[in-house]
Amino acid sequence: MSTSKYSQRGVSSQKEDVHNAIKKSGKGLFPKAFCKILPDYAGVDKNYCNIMHADTAGTKTILAYLWWKETGDHSVWKGIVQDALVMNIDDMVCAGAVEKMVVSSTIGRNKDLITGDVLKHLIEGAAELVEEWNDLGIPLHLAGGETADVGDLVRTLDVGFTVFTRMKRSQVVRVNIQPGDVIVGLASFGKASYEKEYNSGIGCNGLTSARHDVLGDELRKKYPETFDPKVKKSLIYAGTQKITGKEKETGLPVGKLLLSPTRTFFPVIKDILKKNIPVHGIIHCTGGGQTKVLKFADKLRIIKDNLFEPPPIFRLIQKESGTSWREMHEVFNMGHRMELYAGERAAQTIMKAASVFNIESKIIGRVEHSFKKELVIKTGEGEFHFVQKAE
Repeated sequence: MSTSKYSQRGVSSQKEDVHNAIKKSGKGLFPKAFCKILPDYAGVDKNYCNIMHADTAGTKTILAYLWWKETGDHSVWKGIVQDALVMNIDDMVCAGAVEKMVVSSTIGRNKDLITGDVLKHLIEGAAELVEEWNDLGIPLHLAGGETADVGDLVRTLDVGFTVFTRMKRSQVVRVNIQPGDVIVGLASFGKASYEKEYNSGIGCNGLTSARHDVLGDELRKKYPETFDPKVKKSLIYAGTQKITGKEKETGLPVGKLLLSPTRTFFPVIKDILKKNIPVHGIIHCTGGGQTKVLKFADKLRIIKDNLFEPPPIFRLIQKESGTSWREMHEVFNMGHRMELYAGERAAQTIMKAASVFNIESKIIGRVEHSFKKELVIKTGEGEFHFVQKAE
C-alpha cells in the first residue's frame, strides 16, 4: 500500500486537502484545544463555551454491509453507530468535554440496497447504546436526526452524528506538551470492562485500504456497489481472506475483526479529568495514526520507542498489503488510539485509572526539546522519522 496506492483509492491519511481548505478559518477561543471551542452562543455566558462536532463511521459502513449480506447478521449496525459516535465524543473529551451532550444523527442510504430493517437496527441500536453509555457516565441525549434516501449520492450507506455540548471555559483542556513529559498510551485492543467481546483495536481509520488489501476478489464480483468503479481493478479486493474466514491467532472471523466497534475512552478520560490529574495534552490518534501529535506539537521531539506490539489485525493488514511499517503507523493507530502527555508521577496515576476499566496502558515514549516539530517512532521493524517545520 504505497502512498500513491492509498490515494488512488480516493482517500488520504493526512487529509491534506481538508486542512488546506480550512487553514484560513478561525481556530476558536482556544487554538491549542483538540476541538474548536466556540463562545457560548447557546447560553451567552462569558464563563462558558460551546463545542459542536460532526463525524461519521466512514467506509466501515461498507464492511458492515458486506458482513450483513454474507451472514444476515444485523448486530453489526449497532457497532457502526458506536463507530460514528466515538469519533465524535472521544475527540471532544480530549478537549475536556465531559458534561451533557446532545446528539443528532444523519443517515443517507441507497433505498434499493439498504432496507427499512437496517434503518430500524441503526436507530434502535443508537437508543440502546446511549442508554448503556449513560450508565457508564457518558451523558448523551438523542435529539432525533435526518434519514434520507440519496441513492444518487450514496452507493450503499453513510452514518454520521453531530454532537453539541456547553462547558465551562475553565474546564477546557489545551494541548501544552512540554519537554520532559512522558507519553501514556491507552490500548485500543483487548476487552475493556464495559465491552462484551474482544476488540481488535481497528477503530475507524484506514478501513478503505484494510478492506481492499485484506479481503478477496469474490467480493468485487458479488458487490460492485461497494467500490468506486473508476478505481483500478488491481486495487479492488486484492487480498486473500474471506470475510467469514478465521484469523489464526484470535480464531475470530476476519470480518468481525475489521468490524470491531471503535472503543470509547470517554469513561477513562472523564475519570482522569475529574480527579484533576495534571495532563499536558490528550491526543486522539485517528487521522494520521501515530503521527497525529505533530499537528499539536511545537519545537518538540516526540519519541515513541515503547509502543504496544501491533495486535493481530494490524499484522494481518500489513502482511496482506505489503504496506511499509512506516506507512502503517501513519494510517492506523497500531494498538493505541488515545495518548496522554504528562509528568512521570501523573503518568502512574493515569495508568492506574485505566486499569480500573481493564484497559492496558503503558509509557510508550517521551518528549524532548527541539528546534522543529519532529516525531521518531522506533519499533522492531525499523526507526521512522517524521519532521515538520515549526509554525
